[in-house]
Amino acid sequence: MKNITFSADEHLIESARRRAREENSTLNEAFRSWLAEYAGGEQQAEQARHVVRRIQSYAGTGGRRFSREEMNER
Repeated sequence: MKNITFSADEHLIESARRRAREENSTLNEAFRSWLAEYAGGEQQAEQARHVVRRIQSYAGTGGRRFSREEMNER
């Protein structure tokens, strides 16, 4: 595991540490969790783009534009 050093407002750090303690965690654990989520965000976005492209390949409108009322019909 690699160490990283950040600079932040002292009061912000203390508030974050208090919140982590309230969640039975540490600031390091909270940051690792955030970093994993942040790094995975692009992967999730690419997966979503792939799903949209796949759906577009077989579910088209033929260029027809729907009105707001038509899109909200059930």
